[in-house]
Amino acid sequence: MIKTILVGLDGSEHAQTARDYGLWLGRRLEARVVGLHVVDIVSIEGSFFHDISGSLGFEPYLDFSSKMREVLHERGKNILDDFAAVAGAAGARFDTQLAMGVVANEIAEAAKTADLVVIGHRGVNEKFSTGLLGSTAESVTRKSPKPVFVSTTAFRECANPLLAYDGSQRAAAAMQSAADFCTTLQLPLSVVTVNRDDKAGRKTLAEAEAYLRSYAIKTTFELQQTGNAPERIANFIRERQYDLLFIGAYGHSRIIEMVLGSTTEYVLRNASCPVFLNR
Repeated sequence: MIKTILVGLDGSEHAQTARDYGLWLGRRLEARVVGLHVVDIVSIEGSFFHDISGSLGFEPYLDFSSKMREVLHERGKNILDDFAAVAGAAGARFDTQLAMGVVANEIAEAAKTADLVVIGHRGVNEKFSTGLLGSTAESVTRKSPKPVFVSTTAFRECANPLLAYDGSQRAAAAMQSAADFCTTLQLPLSVVTVNRDDKAGRKTLAEAEAYLRSYAIKTTFELQQTGNAPERIANFIRERQYDLLFIGAYGHSRIIEMVLGSTTEYVLRNASCPVFLNR
């Protein structure tokens, strides 16, 4: 059961949506929601500021770095105060944490004492990022020891979830999370598998059906036999207007993914709904 939800906050629009999802989940699951802001050490000690120190001298750099640290700490406190005000008004149980370090690393470290991490699809520096998924979000999904909920830009309550199941161990973990989630929130669950081999695909669906039979939830199952898996899943979400996807985390080594790509990464970049990612 999910009893502690960690929400990454950086003041961006995406983080505000992550906050809304975290608080919504907290109320529905009767969980404590922890708002975490990380003062990014890279912003203070990045190469750009080291270049400045070389031209201005060491002492001016130290003074500038100290002032930068104070400004970012104050900004972080303001972000957490805003979170506390919204959480309090929503009647949620909450805490706040202010940390300093590499953002993704600090979120992953804090996740050790949480059951679920909720983060925005992009962060405060999205205008300077490449691709459709923020670098911090991607790093957190790879490093977090706990499931990660990646939110979209706009919040809407989840009522029509989908599980992408391929028979792997990671997909089985996602299926358990989906079953527990839907049982607690009294939601139906759709299951899709993508496999051009009819026999193998139906065998995979039969496994999911046998497992989910023990849960008191309404289930539907569908085999998709056209297109490659990541594209078909992303399109299937849009076609059927699902509002939450459960999926297993990265299934290959980092080297293989760099060459062949990753189903998980593609879906995270292209899904039109939040993604609940399980290891």
